[in-house]
Amino acid sequence: MTDPESNVEIVRKATRELARKFDHDYWLDKDRNHQYPWEFVKAFAAGGWLGAMIPEEYGGIGLGLEEAAVMMGEISASGAGMAGGSAIHFYVFPPAPVVKYGSEEMKREFLPKLAAGELLMAFGVTEPDAGVDTSRIKTKATKVEGGWKVNGKKVFITNAQNAQKILLLARTSPRREDKPLYGMSLFLADMDRDAITVREIEKLGRAAIDTNELFIDDLFVPEDRLVGEVDKGFYYLLDGLNPERIVVGMEGIGLGRAALDIASEYAKNRVVFDRPIGQNQAVAHPLADSWIRLEAAEGMVLRAARLFDEGKPCGPEAAAAKYLGAEGGFEACDRAFSTLGGYAYAKEYHVERLWREVRLLRNAPFSQEMVRNYISQQVLGLPRSY
Repeated sequence: MTDPESNVEIVRKATRELARKFDHDYWLDKDRNHQYPWEFVKAFAAGGWLGAMIPEEYGGIGLGLEEAAVMMGEISASGAGMAGGSAIHFYVFPPAPVVKYGSEEMKREFLPKLAAGELLMAFGVTEPDAGVDTSRIKTKATKVEGGWKVNGKKVFITNAQNAQKILLLARTSPRREDKPLYGMSLFLADMDRDAITVREIEKLGRAAIDTNELFIDDLFVPEDRLVGEVDKGFYYLLDGLNPERIVVGMEGIGLGRAALDIASEYAKNRVVFDRPIGQNQAVAHPLADSWIRLEAAEGMVLRAARLFDEGKPCGPEAAAAKYLGAEGGFEACDRAFSTLGGYAYAKEYHVERLWREVRLLRNAPFSQEMVRNYISQQVLGLPRSY
């Protein structure tokens, strides 16, 4: 596969076919019973897709972010939503700092296992008292003989119930006002259950995928599990954050498309006053408007992904991709909810599950308000509001 355009379409077709082998009822069952979708993950592992962005020399297939984003959009659009998306995308963007900055030994030991689905990793950045201000994290790594001892708390950590490893950000030098993002280091640590207490958080949606609080007490991390250099971890993390925003934007688009499919089919077949409700412009126009917005959002996602793949700055585009995917996806799910009326509340119609899951994307991985702050200040040059 050499032509990028054909790569994208090959990936789109193959992953759509694979994802749609797991229907809406499968995901309803996983959501209802709070069961991790291992069958789905294993199917994507068998197809080689978990190593989408891992280089071939380390067991992956070496695709770009554009192809990976399309894959995630197809997963979400299949009805898997954020449950299926989260189950797979933690194989896509968290390894990026390891791929780029990890030692050769680290890459050869861990990346093939990730690509094969033999290793599950959590992403440990967010903290209860820091929120989006990562510079104020309090989790601390103290140098000891042979490595580091880590103490602190993390929150909203996905996969921690089952993960064997965690890509963990901790402060290794005191915070400096002139360089607040310096002094944090990145570690590929063991999820040592003797040193890490994991407490699951009950939540609105994505019940198939666990979200947790972590309490870290004297976790030992060997010297060779430091990713890159000491104190530069946040800057390495950026190689994972922009892909995350781009991928999440595409997942929002996929959720919107899944809901539009359900709503359109319902509007064709639901007859009220001797005519299908889709014949009424009050029903048809909002759905058409959402289709247009989702198509436009995908254009921004793919633009941001191409910039990343070309090694060019893509911060504003990645932020815009996340913003538009979250807005368009939520609006489409909400309009589908209105289209189905009372039936939207019934789980068997699946719209309520998509609606619950897409709402997360307006808040995470960073809020729509913070996207607007970022664009107004970093792109438009307006005064900082905080």
